[in-house]
Amino acid sequence: MELNSETTDCHAELLNSSEGTRPWRINAGDFQLPERPHDPPLVSRVFKSKEKKIAKYYKKQEKLLKDFSEMESISSVGYLAGAPSQDELKQLEKSEGMAINISNLANLILFVAKVYASVVSRSMAVIASTLDSFLDLLSGLILLVTSRAMRKPNQYSYPIGKKRMQPVGIIVFASVMATLGFQVIFESGRQILEQSKPNEDPVKEKWMIGIMVFVTAVKFSLMLYCRMYKNEIVRAYAQDHFFDVITNSIGLLTAILGIRVRWWIDPVGAILIAIYTISTWAKTVMQNVWSLIGQTAPPEYLTKLTYLIWNHHEEIKHIDTVRAYTFGSHYFVEVDIVLPGNMLLSQAHDVGESLQVKLEQLPEVERAFVHVDFEFTHRPEHKSTV
Repeated sequence: MELNSETTDCHAELLNSSEGTRPWRINAGDFQLPERPHDPPLVSRVFKSKEKKIAKYYKKQEKLLKDFSEMESISSVGYLAGAPSQDELKQLEKSEGMAINISNLANLILFVAKVYASVVSRSMAVIASTLDSFLDLLSGLILLVTSRAMRKPNQYSYPIGKKRMQPVGIIVFASVMATLGFQVIFESGRQILEQSKPNEDPVKEKWMIGIMVFVTAVKFSLMLYCRMYKNEIVRAYAQDHFFDVITNSIGLLTAILGIRVRWWIDPVGAILIAIYTISTWAKTVMQNVWSLIGQTAPPEYLTKLTYLIWNHHEEIKHIDTVRAYTFGSHYFVEVDIVLPGNMLLSQAHDVGESLQVKLEQLPEVERAFVHVDFEFTHRPEHKSTV
């Protein structure tokens, strides 16, 4: 396993311990960071890359030692300290479902309000925001179906579960949102060419302003509410609510300027909203695509796994392989450990199985596979990938 330079010291301790010069267990308390240099002036931290890299290095090391301490709790008591119980997980699932239902109901009500604002104002920017709300309803339906499907496992048709439906649902959601951008760009370009002006009725303008301000305030509150949860689908709603706060604000501002200053500001604002839509959701699509095709975990996470594996059992002589890669929103972990060749099969089985149980208790791990061997000089046993 290749490790970055920032974790070399910790892994050197792991290697030295295997030579018998130290007790077999590694103690997180044995690791100490060197004295941290005094914080440089704010200007240096902002504009000098060297100071920024040093600060980032120390933060990573502090995070690594904290992770080691968490792994100590699993090694000593058999479970992750502070992990939620089954009842707490069920309550959290209900709360997350409520967040999704509230978001869908709010999207429906706000969509009706924005339809009225679009009719009275004829503002292209407001219309673009209204189309966004319509797609919110459609995408919300997609995510709702995905969330419910994940809660109904079928070990025969889906033997490893349905958690991969989560990033798939987010990709569909993001793709639908991105299509809005192209439609708005074409329509705004047509309006500029035709020099079509928005409605300049003062009474209708006040109604439009009131509705858009109300919608923006509700969306901002929903964004804060959904950000309280770690569920990726609820987080997708939070991102969508934040997106709506931005687009509603731009739509309202450009609609007012289009009426009171220059008519072309309104379609230009709609184009800005479209560009923001495309760039935002394109990033979301790519992030979830990489999670589906098996992107490796960061070196810091592999280091944490290595620490847990080494401290699992005294008879582990070598750690041949530690892999962790995404297969949806969580990691699949593959571990190869070396045990004494004369160990009984039943004992080797118990060591490997108990290690698998420990690894699967980590919240980021969906499944773990532990391979037990008696030596590590052989060629890789899996077919090499191209």
